[in-house]
Amino acid sequence: MRKGQRTRQDILGQAVALASEYGLEGLTIGTLAGRLGMSKSGLFAHFGSREDLQLATLKNARERFERFVFSPALAAPRGLPRLRGFFQRWVAWADDPEIPGGCVILGATTEYDDRPGPVRDALVASQQDLRKALARAVELAVAEGHLGRDTVPEQFAFELFAIVFAAHHDRRLFKDPAAVNRATTAFEALIARNAPRGSEQSTAATGRSVPQFELFSSGDQA
Repeated sequence: MRKGQRTRQDILGQAVALASEYGLEGLTIGTLAGRLGMSKSGLFAHFGSREDLQLATLKNARERFERFVFSPALAAPRGLPRLRGFFQRWVAWADDPEIPGGCVILGATTEYDDRPGPVRDALVASQQDLRKALARAVELAVAEGHLGRDTVPEQFAFELFAIVFAAHHDRRLFKDPAAVNRATTAFEALIARNAPRGSEQSTAATGRSVPQFELFSSGDQA
């Protein structure tokens, strides 16, 4: 990267950490300049407005999420091993040191759920992509015979999201060390409820290898 690009990435790294602690609404040119020890005019050279900064921060947070949660997941076989790995990484994301205040994206969904505008539009598009990717991963698990044919991918994805959201809530707000175990119990119950009828899951279906599946693509990795 060129020097200007590197500087921008360094700034966005601090912006993500700040938004993690104070929310996207707490992220301003002034607060970020103060944390970086830069002038406001120096930041305006990279971001023309507060909204531009918020959108760039949200995009950077999404890219970090992809690297932390999805990219490491592409090594596992598709089906339940991939779903389990994705779940494990997503729950662990709550304790990533680069986001000291928790997931920027999950936090922003509660800040902007009823606030129209470009930031909300970006959030909606991101979350729709995520939900479609989850449903696609479930479809692959059904195709592999790891989940029953009557499994509804969209419903499974909805419940998986709810479990992870609750885990992040309890882990961050209550500082509850049991949150991960509770989430894992709920996730395994979800799998059991959607298991193939009249047959037992194979070792491959219940394998616990670390994750690998592609997020923002309708295609599949072998």
